Amino acid sequence: MTTARIASFSLALVAATLCTACVIAPGSNRPDMSDLERMSERAIATCGAGNVKEVNTKSFSCK
Repeated sequence: MTTARIASFSLALVAATLCTACVIAPGSNRPDMSDLERMSERAIATCGAGNVKEVNTKSFSCK
């Protein structure tokens, strides 16, 4: 898998994660996107593309 494909999959994974009923109120503590992107890349490397169930800034889970 090429780096570009991994990057685009990571971006899609981050977008999907942010769209899953997560409401961020103004002034609330939002997660640092770089932490979420880093954890997404770790999840893909560990679980394999298409096998990541959930990702947040502190952990991830595989299907």
